[in-house]
Amino acid sequence: MVRVPLSGEDHERGQRLGQVLRAARGPRSMTSVAAAAGVSPETVRKIESGRVPTPAFFTVAALCTELGLSIDDLTARCAPPAPRSRSA
Repeated sequence: MVRVPLSGEDHERGQRLGQVLRAARGPRSMTSVAAAAGVSPETVRKIESGRVPTPAFFTVAALCTELGLSIDDLTARCAPPAPRSRSA
């Protein structure tokens, strides 16, 4: 099976995902959150750094559950910024 290359928009969304999850983690260690969510600390590190722009759904769901973040809230926070209107 051939994978379609990710677009720039996909990579940007992955960066936003990582930023949102990192902010939701707050002062908690990456290791403690990863262990509680049942994923490896390396996976969390890669997601937070944007190196994995499209992580598995169940990985993200486990992290959201552990961080008290709903999927709906995560989706809203990862949406691209609204385009600015030009003033005349």
